[in-house]
Amino acid sequence: MRLYFVFLVIFVIAGLLIGNRILAAVEAVIVIALMIYSLISGKRRQQELLRYIESVTLNLDTQTKDTLLNMPLPMVIFNIQDGRVIWSNESFFAITKDREHLFEVSLSDMVPSLNTKWLTEGKEMSPDYVFLSGRYYRVYGNILRIVDSGSGSLSYLGVLYWIDITEYVHLQNEYALSRPVVSIIILDNYDDLFKNLNDTAKSSLLAAIDMRISDWSSRANGYISKIDRDRYVFIFEERYLQSFIDEKFSLIDDMHQVRNPSGVNATVSIGIGKDASSLDESFQNAKLSIEMALSRGGDQAVIKNKQSFEFYGGHTSGLERRTKVKSRIMASAMGALMERASKIIIMGHKYADLDCIGPAAGLCCLARKYGKPVKIVYNRSTSLVEAVVEKLRVLSEYKEVFITEEDAILFADSKTLLIVVDTNRPEQVESESLLASCNQVAVVDHHRRAATYIANADLNFHEPYASSSSELVAELLEYLAEPSDLLKVEAEALMAGIVLDTENFTVRTGSKTFDAAAFLKRAGADVMEVKKLFRVDMASAKAKYAIIQQAELYRDGILISAPEGRQDRIIAAKAADEMLDIIGIQASFVVYEDTDSINISARSLGNINVQVILEKLGGGGNTSMAGAQITGKSMGDVLRELYSAIDSCSKVIKSSE
Repeated sequence: MRLYFVFLVIFVIAGLLIGNRILAAVEAVIVIALMIYSLISGKRRQQELLRYIESVTLNLDTQTKDTLLNMPLPMVIFNIQDGRVIWSNESFFAITKDREHLFEVSLSDMVPSLNTKWLTEGKEMSPDYVFLSGRYYRVYGNILRIVDSGSGSLSYLGVLYWIDITEYVHLQNEYALSRPVVSIIILDNYDDLFKNLNDTAKSSLLAAIDMRISDWSSRANGYISKIDRDRYVFIFEERYLQSFIDEKFSLIDDMHQVRNPSGVNATVSIGIGKDASSLDESFQNAKLSIEMALSRGGDQAVIKNKQSFEFYGGHTSGLERRTKVKSRIMASAMGALMERASKIIIMGHKYADLDCIGPAAGLCCLARKYGKPVKIVYNRSTSLVEAVVEKLRVLSEYKEVFITEEDAILFADSKTLLIVVDTNRPEQVESESLLASCNQVAVVDHHRRAATYIANADLNFHEPYASSSSELVAELLEYLAEPSDLLKVEAEALMAGIVLDTENFTVRTGSKTFDAAAFLKRAGADVMEVKKLFRVDMASAKAKYAIIQQAELYRDGILISAPEGRQDRIIAAKAADEMLDIIGIQASFVVYEDTDSINISARSLGNINVQVILEKLGGGGNTSMAGAQITGKSMGDVLRELYSAIDSCSKVIKSSE
């Protein structure tokens, strides 16, 4: 107000200078009147404030009132209705450095970081710290109900007390930064690196590996120890973890520079456990992380915190570690589970495909061999393989085998074995309720494990190096059944699953893939009948090529097609497959609308890991084949997220430079 009065006085002087004494006199009278009114209104406000304080401290003695008014803690009183500051003490003025605008400014303007919603909700303490003038404060408060003795009007005042907790916050931050983080580092391909090497070559290669691990770990001033020929334990403070994350765990890429005389590159996986209440719990989290890293193909870092997993790296295809010994052990365990079970239910993922129904049919064969009642959970409205299901339905062995989710829950009992095929994520199965209600669960899957997976399964036959779930079930059948036990249609369903996921034996194939195909051929699989399962009508063929026509090159080697309107899932997937036949294309993405979501089908020849890209959009799969289903977003939003995911995964892009 002083500033306003200064200008009014200037106007009076200006009136005198221009010689208009009447105007100057009028202005002087107005200024004097305004000053008197300001003084009177200021007195009135002070009296109102005193009445407020008197009403609050009516039952307190004079000494207590003085103590309240002269409280050393910062204190402010404001109007709840409009947030206007009514009064504050000198300590509050000192931390806000604003005493000129009292009665004119709202509390939110003085302290933008303060939200007083908690006060109106009946709480006595702010849920978060308040940062003001370089200090941290915890704010306490209460609401006063004031009745004006003259007018009888009711008003509410908020009283806030500010306690400086800066030192406590700094101590808390230091505690958080100094907490121990336990990590396990594993040399993924130790056997391949040191195979057929003499002692001199082994020592030289091992020294190169140890040097890189030592140089990388020395940045954190932690403790590292080699506990096995291919395993290290690394303990460091959490303050250094973010720098490792920012550099995306450079040890993973640095280790690729180490090669043995045969030209095999070394790869490492890093499992990290944090946010634990003890060192033992951190170590257990690190073990879970390293298991997750290896189950996803290795050559990556995984962090396990209290809630979930975080993934870094994992852009290469990974080295196959499957052995006949493990397959035999898994087959024996599956046989034991079936032997003990009273009933068997087989369930795949939503929108069942050939690599879902094929393994289910193969497991039905095993259930018959063990003499157990068996059912397959099947949703006809979302199925993508009605043709092969109809071929199975006509068989006497499959009479009433395909049932709905509701019937499966009624069919199950306490000794029922539930076998989940072609997925390891609980949110992707046909029925989460059935999964939760069964005491015995087995998982057969080849997709790389995601942050959410079916935990505590009695049997987890999870091989990310396998071409398909059909291949894994065919391996089980080799140990548990004879080719003659398998029906011709079952063998063809399994073969179709392998053909689908390997794209006619062109990607993700290994020696075991062809062993499985040979076993199915001996069981009676007719490749011409399998080929017929992939035929489409003329309209579908035109739709497929229309999708390919709309594809655009986003980066070197990457094609993205975003056709307008709803598209069929199978047609979109086939279009993504055929886009890889174009010269120079390493990966393809088809982004299309479905009933209530935006879906993505992704394919790769192996140089680009599409699973890592789509995992950022909530999808999953494996290196060469992945998908995602996104709800609540527009096509434009999904495309922007896909472009961003591809850009952020620049390591997976094989540059043409």
